[in-house]
Amino acid sequence: MKTRVLELVLTSEAELMAVLTAVANPLRLRVVAELSGGRVHVSELARRLGISRPLLYMHLDRLEKAGLISGQLELSEDGKAMKYYDLAPFELRLDARVITDAVRASEQDTETKETASEE
Repeated sequence: MKTRVLELVLTSEAELMAVLTAVANPLRLRVVAELSGGRVHVSELARRLGISRPLLYMHLDRLEKAGLISGQLELSEDGKAMKYYDLAPFELRLDARVITDAVRASEQDTETKETASEE
């Protein structure tokens, strides 16, 4: 069975920065490493990493916005809300072309907005 890999298509400077910022933090890299073993409840993940849940949620938010992880809210048998996180199967490829394309797309977007505001 072949695993589907999400290829991150970074078409803007903002998207590129979101992913680079997400992976540029050592704690977020540890989160990715922990999730590579499978789905984990947020409290268990905080215990494994030795950090508070509020701090963990901040890092999880960055990773989720970058498309590297996903969170699911589930109800336990006793009706408690349980938040689980999974690693999105991804492959991150970065080269000069990706950076150049993202920067140019953002420049064109800025020029379009400036032209529209002048009219």
